[in-house]
Amino acid sequence: MNATVNDGAVTRVAVVGVGAVTGLGPTADDLWSGARDGRVAIGPVQGLDLTDFSTKVGAEVRDLPEAGHRYLRPGDFRDRVFELALHAADEAVAGTGAVVEAVGTERCGVVYGTCNAGLLSGREWLARLDAGRDPDPRLAAMMPPQAQAEAIAGALGWGGPVLSVNTACASGANAIGWATDLIRSGRADVVLAGGADAFSDVLYAGFHSLEALSPVPARPYSAERQGLSLGEGAAFLVLASEAVIGVQDVRAWVGGYGLSADGYHPTAPRPDGSGASRAIAQALRTSGLVPEDVGYVNGHGTGTEKNDAAETRAIRSALGEHADTVPVSSTKSVIGHLLGAAGAAEAVVTVRALEEQVVPPTASYSGADPDCDLDYVPLDPRPMRSDVAVSNNFAFGGSNASVAFVRAGSDHRPPRPQLHDVVVSGMAVLGPFGEGAEAAEAAVAEGASVPEGPDGRVATMEVDPEPYLTRKARRRMDRMTVAAIVAAAKAMNDAGLEAGSEDAKQTGVIVGTSAGPVESMARFTRGVLCDGAAGADPAVFPNTVYNQPAGQVAQHLHLHGPTSTVSVGHASGAAALLYGYELIRTGRASSIVCLAVDVIDELVVKAYDDLGLLSHRSGDGRFALADAAVAVVLESASGAAARRRRALAEVTGYGCASRVRPGGVPSDVRGSATERASRQAIETAGIEPGDVTDIWSVACGLEMVDRGERAAIDRLFPSSGGARPRLHQPKTVLGEPTGAAGTLLAALAAHDLADRAAGVALVNAVSLGGTALSVVMRSDHDTE
Repeated sequence: MNATVNDGAVTRVAVVGVGAVTGLGPTADDLWSGARDGRVAIGPVQGLDLTDFSTKVGAEVRDLPEAGHRYLRPGDFRDRVFELALHAADEAVAGTGAVVEAVGTERCGVVYGTCNAGLLSGREWLARLDAGRDPDPRLAAMMPPQAQAEAIAGALGWGGPVLSVNTACASGANAIGWATDLIRSGRADVVLAGGADAFSDVLYAGFHSLEALSPVPARPYSAERQGLSLGEGAAFLVLASEAVIGVQDVRAWVGGYGLSADGYHPTAPRPDGSGASRAIAQALRTSGLVPEDVGYVNGHGTGTEKNDAAETRAIRSALGEHADTVPVSSTKSVIGHLLGAAGAAEAVVTVRALEEQVVPPTASYSGADPDCDLDYVPLDPRPMRSDVAVSNNFAFGGSNASVAFVRAGSDHRPPRPQLHDVVVSGMAVLGPFGEGAEAAEAAVAEGASVPEGPDGRVATMEVDPEPYLTRKARRRMDRMTVAAIVAAAKAMNDAGLEAGSEDAKQTGVIVGTSAGPVESMARFTRGVLCDGAAGADPAVFPNTVYNQPAGQVAQHLHLHGPTSTVSVGHASGAAALLYGYELIRTGRASSIVCLAVDVIDELVVKAYDDLGLLSHRSGDGRFALADAAVAVVLESASGAAARRRRALAEVTGYGCASRVRPGGVPSDVRGSATERASRQAIETAGIEPGDVTDIWSVACGLEMVDRGERAAIDRLFPSSGGARPRLHQPKTVLGEPTGAAGTLLAALAAHDLADRAAGVALVNAVSLGGTALSVVMRSDHDTE
């Protein structure tokens, strides 16, 4: 078994700080007291004109002061989601300075969850562009989720892992789970985890078009429920290893968490609740708990007809007969649905419920529904006597997440998992160069630049959807989703995982993307900008969430294992790989399709061009963009062997680090983050730098990125130390596939290692904002 920084997953992860900004007020105390007392913050929205909408209510944050931190933005514009996130983060970390000082800022990270990311910035950029004005390019730079994550890290001065999660309404819970993994695996000692989302007319128009909004404050689980109420806000938990904080300042312990895919529908939950039930069961199993331990469930509880009934069935399936005795309540009944922040805000309430041994009520409950037959704690709080509570969050695309929390005074510890070796058992590579790693290698060998746009700046690909998607199936899909499904299907075929087989059904899918569904987001937003609520297309709105490709892959290929969508800028594909590796290594999945996809359209080109990043002369060796869809199937070595599949390569370690400055200025020009990520990857792989035979470089013709990596390589592998690893720089020929970059390099590395008797590859990835990820792979022949 490979060495790791910390294989002792029995190390407990503590909640040591909380922060929240919601419609109930600007602090976590306001959130808890309002939830405990059933004080409904859902009322008439003042900051938006909702004249033509099906509802006029929402849980709005009032009187939000400007954030006390700098972040990348035009002088005349402040993005509300940045402001919300920074306020909640400040409260969460207040009082944790001694812990941070003790471990050092390089051991402190951020995992940020959001559904809409910089939607307000994107809306403003698009509105100015369509009005014939020249929009400030910083608006475009504020759109991706990673921009908010790096703004938080820059404000705090933290230099550990900085990652973004985009599993729609499950994002906040997913962020808490991933942060727990980072601490248990030794990649960080302290992690700020949570999320944020803000109101916009585009958001309201989307849910209005789906006829999902209640005209009155939401009544979750009630017979008279009419839909959900939207809320806005931010919430964060500071998580820390027990090894660095002891037990004196613990608010609660994170027991474990579970992820699953419904594989059912773009927006509706699986009616029998089986997908959500698997997430709850995995949260308990990884925590070392049984259903009878659970004393409270903070439910997803949106107030929609299908979601509430499906969740009820999921809880019954996961908890069995014990479900009849467990109180369940919905925090959304008081603060509305905070989307990407919902899981974090509800986790704050769950932690406080355990602290005070009080179950908060479901406010506005208006009578029993035969399909919702659990104890929903109507109207008034209730005392409890329990050490364990579960928080549920389920999302568009069938992404499910559940987190189990344990009371601070409990001595319960999660079990040590059996660790597994992880191998690459299949792949698919799609790009402008053609199909397959061989096509990419041939293009690199020729040395002719693939980008063939008018200025040599952009390369686009053609994807043949046959036989994977019928014309009817892809009628409502955008180009990104089609490419994702085709790449995933080809990779599964390459791995010998037949769609619909039992092995395939247990397979998970993790998607990495940088720009996200730009095509669909622009199309939907332009409709709203032109015609308001009437211009909102319900066929397009589901495609605007980042995790829709993952949901569609799961649905069409019948995958029901863990699912997540991550967005870490140009390091997104590498993030998908390392997350998949961690889930398989610790036994929570036997196989995962790690997929990265980004497609380039004219808006993406303009954003990069206005930021001064693109080349303006064909063949000048500078930065050029390219489409790509790359899927790598990761599998436990034992699982691949049982299926008699030859592994292409083994994944043996990874590292994460950042160097982010306040204000969003790209700052890792000296390569300190890349060096730290590489050293951590090498250390967790149980090797020395001298064992590395190949480096797969981030070099892409963008000097502010390339220079930093060169400096990091020189320090890691000094020329006076003997032979240096072979340096591979395929993106200088193939172009920069943005979020798919890390997965492309990993696929090419695995293909290179597959036929070699021995070899160790270091694969690097860097976001433009200063977040670095590194993955170590080696020839599977080395292990024979």
